[in-house]
Amino acid sequence: MSNRIYKVQITGRVQGVSFRFWTREEAVRLGLGGWVRNEPDGSVTALISGPDGAVSMMLERFWQGPAGAVVADVRAQAADGTAVPTGFSITG
Repeated sequence: MSNRIYKVQITGRVQGVSFRFWTREEAVRLGLGGWVRNEPDGSVTALISGPDGAVSMMLERFWQGPAGAVVADVRAQAADGTAVPTGFSITG
């Protein structure tokens, strides 16, 4: 089973709705590593790493987000070779 690493930008109403905390909970539940942070432009960026199936599930879940979120777009870009921290953290 191979691992994938993606840097993901989520736009819409994704700040002020606990999106980062929801992302950490979902990532931990799926066994993913990485981080999530708010951006100055109102988007959320996440780095997710793990088995193909778990990464695919997380990319799908980003489209829903937590209650109160209105996701406009989810853009994922492969980030192979990027160092991924152990566990999943909220930064920024």
